[in-house]
Amino acid sequence: MPSVEPSPARLFAALGDATRLGMIGRLSDGGERSIGQLGDGLPISRQAVAKHLDVLLGAGLVTRTRSGREALFRLRPEGVAEARDWLAKVNGQWDGTLGRLRDFVESQP
Repeated sequence: MPSVEPSPARLFAALGDATRLGMIGRLSDGGERSIGQLGDGLPISRQAVAKHLDVLLGAGLVTRTRSGREALFRLRPEGVAEARDWLAKVNGQWDGTLGRLRDFVESQP
């Protein structure tokens, strides 16, 4: 399988939907789930669940394997780490910017 390196925008767009975020939560225990299991209790069709999973796949947040006729999905921790790392980088940039602003304000008479 080729390496997946989605853009931060694609990652956060995928995470920005409540249904997809819920699916990530269901997969966060490290287990595999089928489309039916991931859609259990949701007020959407199986096809809609599959479309949401396609978005998560495209963002590099889940992997898909086949077991007979069934597709099984698993959380890709590296995808979540990429989002976390991007946020940490932005946080560091803001810390630097705010520090420079503080220094400037404190140096004024």
